[in-house]
Amino acid sequence: MAIWFEGQRPTVEILNDLAAQTLSAHLDIRFIEVGDDFLRATMPVDERTRQPYGVLHGGASVALAETMGSTGAMACVDRSRFQCFGQEINANHLRPVSSGLVTGTARPFHIGARSQVWGIEIRDGKGHLTCISRITLATVERRV
Repeated sequence: MAIWFEGQRPTVEILNDLAAQTLSAHLDIRFIEVGDDFLRATMPVDERTRQPYGVLHGGASVALAETMGSTGAMACVDRSRFQCFGQEINANHLRPVSSGLVTGTARPFHIGARSQVWGIEIRDGKGHLTCISRITLATVERRV
């Protein structure tokens, strides 16, 4: 069963177009798949996303996780009436990555009327789990 608002699954093209001129574009975060209950995106490990010691910066992993969680949350609500804002995010960095692409998969743990909680797994090109993150988002009514 699809989780997306009114059964209107977002498309990869729409999600990538929304990211133009944002941090996501600067980090080259690209959505690559939308399933019934998940989003998947990639991010390169390069000069934009590495720390000075040559491995993926933890903040870049968190930026990928927050991008995916907040994008997923917004796709689950009526955007004409509600907005979703990140309240808390955490990440456990499990394995260093020095090159290639990392791929994140975001799935909701909870989609409620006032909050959502999403889990994001980030894996390297060999499929090794490199980071696990959880984001809590508030769902608030838009002010007119």
